[in-house]
Amino acid sequence: MSRYRIGIDVGGTHTDMVLFDAADNSIVIGKLPSTPHNPAIAVLDGVKRFIAEGVAPGDIGFFGHGTTVATNALLEMKGGPIGVLVNRNMRGILEVQSQARDGWSPFDHFFRKPEPLARPSFVKEIGGRIDYAGAEIEALNEDDVVQAAKSLAEKGVRSFAICFLFSFMNKTHEERAAELIRAAAPDAFVSCSSHVLPRIREWPRYSTTLLNAFLAPVLSRYCGDMARGLDAADVSTRQRFLMQSNGGVMPLAADAQVHTVRTLLSGPAAGVRGASYLLGQAQGWRNLVTMDIGGTSCDIAFIENGEPVEQAEATIDGRIAAVPAFDIATVAAGGGSIAWIGASGLIEVGPRSAGASPGPVCYGKGGEEPTVTDANLLRGALNADYFLGGSMKLDLAAARGVLDKKIARPMNTDVETAACGIVRIVNARMVDAIRVEAAKKGIDLAGHTLVPFGGGGPVHAAQVAEQLGMRRVLVPRNPGAFSALGLLCSDVRHDYMRSGMADISTLDPAFAEASFASLETQARAEISAEGLDESRIVFEREFDMRYVGQGYELRISLSGLPVPLDRDALDAAALRFHDIHAEAHGHAARDNTVEVVSYRLRAIVPMPKFEPQKKMSGASATPRAIGERRILLDAGREVSATVWRRDDLAADFAAEGPAIIEQLDATTLVPDGWRFGCDAYDNIVLERTGA
Repeated sequence: MSRYRIGIDVGGTHTDMVLFDAADNSIVIGKLPSTPHNPAIAVLDGVKRFIAEGVAPGDIGFFGHGTTVATNALLEMKGGPIGVLVNRNMRGILEVQSQARDGWSPFDHFFRKPEPLARPSFVKEIGGRIDYAGAEIEALNEDDVVQAAKSLAEKGVRSFAICFLFSFMNKTHEERAAELIRAAAPDAFVSCSSHVLPRIREWPRYSTTLLNAFLAPVLSRYCGDMARGLDAADVSTRQRFLMQSNGGVMPLAADAQVHTVRTLLSGPAAGVRGASYLLGQAQGWRNLVTMDIGGTSCDIAFIENGEPVEQAEATIDGRIAAVPAFDIATVAAGGGSIAWIGASGLIEVGPRSAGASPGPVCYGKGGEEPTVTDANLLRGALNADYFLGGSMKLDLAAARGVLDKKIARPMNTDVETAACGIVRIVNARMVDAIRVEAAKKGIDLAGHTLVPFGGGGPVHAAQVAEQLGMRRVLVPRNPGAFSALGLLCSDVRHDYMRSGMADISTLDPAFAEASFASLETQARAEISAEGLDESRIVFEREFDMRYVGQGYELRISLSGLPVPLDRDALDAAALRFHDIHAEAHGHAARDNTVEVVSYRLRAIVPMPKFEPQKKMSGASATPRAIGERRILLDAGREVSATVWRRDDLAADFAAEGPAIIEQLDATTLVPDGWRFGCDAYDNIVLERTGA
């Protein structure tokens, strides 16, 4: 392993950087303002900063990066224009979609489906048909494909989605259409549904492929800018990685035409992976709720028995991305979330954010709208003279002025009450989201520990935990850069799947084994092409299974079952399905026929990871507080909080709240009724002392 490893995570306000030095097992963290117009600029500036401080480019052996480029392009509808090829008479699938209101309330009477990613005139019907068993019943009309490609290319289309019926059973028509498109438009991006998502159900497959085509030009351009920038900085390592939604990384130079859709949750996934590995696996904290508060949002996830809760498909802004992803819920509640007076005359917070430019008013960069950060500063939770370790001064007078003008006076109240109201609203939003997500998953929050990170997480965490009835909060050593650190704890992970329905009681074990073997061959070829050692691959197998007639499946791990598969292994998988169905739904129909719907394979290439080190207990001198500060914990309730610097706290130190713990990348607020101390790994552990 080379001496240096770099992890960089782009947030809405700041770009967080972590440099790991293997020579002494130390880390250095940094923050730069994000550059929303081109996020690669801040990332590359971060790399150059490390180099300017003495890091030799040739000694950088790993570069990991989490990005929201694809997510933001989707939310802002800034992907490229796409052309879509479908079977004759099947263009209605893109309009009808499904009956489900994916990601939306079923009680919303004003519900409207999301804006189509492709213009209706850019959807072309193509002759040819594959049947449900994969047999060709009508040859592909190649003239239709060529004509469609040329006409769409003339209209400026540079990205195509090919979505034919039953292509997951036979992909020849889609692959031939892709060849014809590339011949007619050599610079085009082409996304085949049989490559992006070879599984049953037309709309999830089509939706995922459309997303991939819509975002491929954006991510490809971004990855190209990043690669050229690293080359220009003489960072020559081939280990350049991009975080995926499943918590693994893929090579930065990977084929964006196939894998783009897998990066939609790239940003928040890194922090969840960090919590799972650093806290769950390395330190023994097994059941966690993570709360990642950045500049624009709060991302919530759950870790059960050391592993993040996953979902087989994600819904983003009402659109299905049917690829494995961490189950992350996002709330518009970040430090830059803008507070305003709604039509009811009451305070609203978000979803608009001041972001990195201009940022909160107290940043002094031209912001004119009050934000959550301004409110936290005004109530005393933040130190105007020690923001980012003192490298950035906050303008308290400006924050007070804008809160008075935009919130307090219109509501006929004082500024302090307005600030507390903003914080109370944003806390309540996070509480509601965590409570709802926990109820969906059947999770008892009383037995879990809340883990806040991101620049804004620790300042809100204890008050959120108290409302949820949670008794413990764990603040990791570098919460503000925790997602960037998570990039140094990730393996390369690729997911593959193939649908093929069969009654498991009559399924030929040799056929099932051959299906997995085929996916393994594909995985080895792709991973080898990425310059990684295929001999180090670890495979994980799963079935998607259901009772015959059900409209949904459950993912059943085949871990521990014999390879190659035999009859006993398939029978054991069926028993696992019954048990997991009973756990998930409260019942199991053990006499009913069980059906295998799809084969899933995860290929993992283990990577060297940052390993947390225990901190020596027993300081040479008892830590001393650096002062006291009056803070408002709620409207009308002001307390005197002891102020500590985190670097001064010893591993066996403990004290009572109210307290404020300051560090470079975050501020931790400890209300009254809580005690806090540092554990052996230098985490701050907060525990409630009251009922």
